[in-house]
Amino acid sequence: MATDFQAELKELIQIVLREQASDLHISAGRHPTVRVGGKLMPLENRPILVPEATRGLILAMLDENLQAKLLSELELDFSYSFEDKARFRVNAFFERGFLAAALRLVPVGIKTLEELNLPEMLSDFTRKKQGFFLVVGPTGHGKSTTLASLVNIINQDRFEHIVTIEDPIEFLFTQDKSIIDQREVGFDTKGFHRALRSMFRQDVNVAMIGEMRDHPTISAAVTAAETGHLILSSLHTNNAAQTIDRIIDAFPSTQQNQIRLQLSMSLIGIFSQRLVPRISGGLIPAYEMLIANTAVKNLIRENKVHEIDIIIETSSELGMITMNKSLATLVEKEEITLDTAISYSLDPKGLASLIGKPKR
Repeated sequence: MATDFQAELKELIQIVLREQASDLHISAGRHPTVRVGGKLMPLENRPILVPEATRGLILAMLDENLQAKLLSELELDFSYSFEDKARFRVNAFFERGFLAAALRLVPVGIKTLEELNLPEMLSDFTRKKQGFFLVVGPTGHGKSTTLASLVNIINQDRFEHIVTIEDPIEFLFTQDKSIIDQREVGFDTKGFHRALRSMFRQDVNVAMIGEMRDHPTISAAVTAAETGHLILSSLHTNNAAQTIDRIIDAFPSTQQNQIRLQLSMSLIGIFSQRLVPRISGGLIPAYEMLIANTAVKNLIRENKVHEIDIIIETSSELGMITMNKSLATLVEKEEITLDTAISYSLDPKGLASLIGKPKR
């Protein structure tokens, strides 16, 4: 009797929702595996997946056109909705000739900054009429969730035209005061860069770019931020200084002075975040906050980005915070262990000295 892969997929997704997992992994030769609280957990009560099963489960999420695209291009990003109960961002790919997939759960509702345990000060950036704001960090550490929360603040507070450019679309927004157009790369536009160019003719106030992948996209985003638009986006970088270097290094050497000047004028802030295992269970964010004040802008313009860490460390009264300070605060509040903090710090020695300082 033929296997009902739709029914099997439904059972696996119900497990994801019941266990409050963030991810589901489908791979031949392994049990289906979920990620709960940052840790991978094989579903050992489910059979080990054979290639026929991984293929059936993955193709069950796709229509004929997307099936053909996956089989011809060998990898595919797409979104998958389950009975109006859940939405997933999916990457399907081949490994050793067999189909595999990673499904990331996208919450149906968009959480507030308070619900995400993020600083309320982030909302200050949503009140800007123009500028370039970035949320950065490793894959799987909540960048898209934070961006969605910021976009929704604008949606609820201001009458603006917002465009999101994503690959694929993750959070679905309910329009409130703002008009929100969500464009998916590959379906609604040929690419991030083309969608950004079109934006200039669409009377847009705010744009959220899911990810900046190349210098044409970065260039268009920075130009848009200079010309009266608020641009929100993300990068897979570790901190603010590395983010600025990554943006500048994306350009040929002959263009780097120009992009450095543009970035110094358009950047309004960079927020770097990590989701860290909590003592009580689940995850809690630790973060670095850079506010692009005059001192920061001067350092970017003068190619002294390596000094930005000092500005962040000495500007706490402005709302800036280092990752080490954020981690130390979580340790002091007994939200996370010292060992966890050290494992997530980019400067463990600095963190140890910070925690060791007597309280004033």
